[in-house]
Amino acid sequence: HQHEKEPMHDGALRNRGNCAHTVKPNCVFVCVFLQTILVGDSGVGKTSLLVQFDQGKFIPGSFSATVGIGFTNKVVTVDNVKVKLQIWDTAGQERFRSVTHAYYRDAHALLLLYDITNKASFDNIRAWLTEIHEYAQSNVVIMLLGNKADMISILFSEYSVPFMETSAKTGVNVDLAFTAVAKELKHRAIQHPSEPTFQIHEYIEAQKEKSGCCSYF
Repeated sequence: HQHEKEPMHDGALRNRGNCAHTVKPNCVFVCVFLQTILVGDSGVGKTSLLVQFDQGKFIPGSFSATVGIGFTNKVVTVDNVKVKLQIWDTAGQERFRSVTHAYYRDAHALLLLYDITNKASFDNIRAWLTEIHEYAQSNVVIMLLGNKADMISILFSEYSVPFMETSAKTGVNVDLAFTAVAKELKHRAIQHPSEPTFQIHEYIEAQKEKSGCCSYF
């Protein structure tokens, strides 16, 4: 079931029906669907990544190619704020592209995946980014998930999107990827004048320094 929603604008979230966000001294509950979409070629591991984030497990060989589109709701706590992400898993096959395009305009964030063992999926990143910039809102949060750090730096400088390595099997950086997006969305939705502007690149870099094990750009 697709929930109707309005695009999120910087600095505010639209209340939806009887669903509103309430500010309390120690915690804020944001009762709103922040739509995040997983995109990328068929077989790059979008469904596995979502299952790892949602259920904390990897189920090898259990997923056939996604047909159409489906979603999972996940609540994450960011700086004492509960952010509800509605994460859409999309089909990567060409014949489903028109369906995927229809969801781009309502997306608050797009996670673009490629398979480090499949060069074609890496080569197609530019085509995916072109589609995203054509159909999505201009202020959508974009993150590229994959490997091949020596090549990805070129794309980063061209499109200025953050990048990190992930593994749906081991769970490496899966939580961090979604948490970083949730923090960006939360700061756009509830930005207090006294708070410094949140920089997703700086947040990812800070987490890299804490873990000391992963590559970021």
